[in-house]
Amino acid sequence: MAATSQNKLLRVGVIQNGRIVEEHHVRREAVTIGHDAKNTIVLPATEGRPARFALLENTNQQFQLVIAPDMKGRVNLGSSDVDFESLRAQGLATRRGDLHVLPLPESARGKVELGDATLFFQFVTPPPDEAKPVLPTDVMVSRWKTMDRVFFGILAASLLVHFSGAALIITSETPQVAELELDELDDRFVRAIIPQRPAEAPKPADTGPAEAPKSDKPDAAPKEDTPAENKPAGDAAQQRRAEVVKKVSGKGLLKILGSNSGGGQGAFADVLGGASGGGDIAEALAGAGGVGVAREASVGASGGPRGGGTGTVTDIGAIGTQGGGKVDLGDKKETVVKGRVQDATPEIESADVDRDALARYVRARKAAIQSCYEKELKRNPRLKGKVVVRFTIKTSGRAGDIEIEENTLGSEAVGSCIRTTIRSWVFPFKPDDETAVSYPFVFAPAG
Repeated sequence: MAATSQNKLLRVGVIQNGRIVEEHHVRREAVTIGHDAKNTIVLPATEGRPARFALLENTNQQFQLVIAPDMKGRVNLGSSDVDFESLRAQGLATRRGDLHVLPLPESARGKVELGDATLFFQFVTPPPDEAKPVLPTDVMVSRWKTMDRVFFGILAASLLVHFSGAALIITSETPQVAELELDELDDRFVRAIIPQRPAEAPKPADTGPAEAPKSDKPDAAPKEDTPAENKPAGDAAQQRRAEVVKKVSGKGLLKILGSNSGGGQGAFADVLGGASGGGDIAEALAGAGGVGVAREASVGASGGPRGGGTGTVTDIGAIGTQGGGKVDLGDKKETVVKGRVQDATPEIESADVDRDALARYVRARKAAIQSCYEKELKRNPRLKGKVVVRFTIKTSGRAGDIEIEENTLGSEAVGSCIRTTIRSWVFPFKPDDETAVSYPFVFAPAG
């Protein structure tokens, strides 16, 4: 049989009560029928009708009719009409299991009876392609006429300038800048980089120690210092002592205590009592612990070089505190709030879970439930009431669908804490089905 032409379309339709109620034009895809919504033609579900059946298949660019054993209909192959029974009996259709397959030429047409509806098929020539609409020549204009020429000229000039400048920068060589030597810099930059040293004062020439004039007379016996000779030495020592006292009095706390706006000896002299000068301050500090006091001996004896002696320093560890009393701060005490938790008999909706075993399991973990209650009891010491928790024991033993069935405490925090605690429990029961449990807890403060 001749193969169907590539240009032919398969027209498939459904006829009911003498009218075409559905029609399809197929080029290559298969045509399926049944009550599945993905079929080409959807039919109501009836007994014996499959959900999806390929009635017309396209194999090697040729359609072929697939005939089921209980299917009725007729096919015109160009010369005469042949029903499906004759096709099976004469061997015109190829057997494929329980089905029969009939290749269809381009002149074939036929119908298939589908109970209350009839399906027909035939090959038709496809309609010619519609020509695209073309505007009249007097209406059509070119793009150049509709373009804004002023804007286009400015845009072209701007692009030309920018691209030319970029090309010039890329192609030009990078200028080489010679590095300046230090001696080529201007004087003002040199002065800023290298600061000049300040002029040093001229040092006196060291002529060495002057030699004492020699006397031809023998050395005379040393004479005792006269009071006139001791007077200058005593004045010098007194002056050095005053300088030391002045330096010590101007340091730290001594400066504050020694300040006086009235011209007297200051607050420090008033504390020590009867102070009459800077020397009295040094004597008053002679035994102070933790303070090194410079005395005359530390700065040298009269007439000797300064710094030749040693001062007296009392160690800080030698200072002892007296008169300090003890302060009793008291002991920090924390208020302990206790509560009682009483669990009543639980309600179980299945015999797979032992009630007594469940009660023992919950009592062993009563401390966690009591902790939830005592946290809120600290805020409200009069908190008491009853909380009924409803949950299910799953087949894995874990708790699920946890809800607060009754809460007379008036505290949502306690109920939320109990739900979180029960959610972490794994019960030693594994029922066949999920078992609902209603477990009551009675809370009251410990009297």
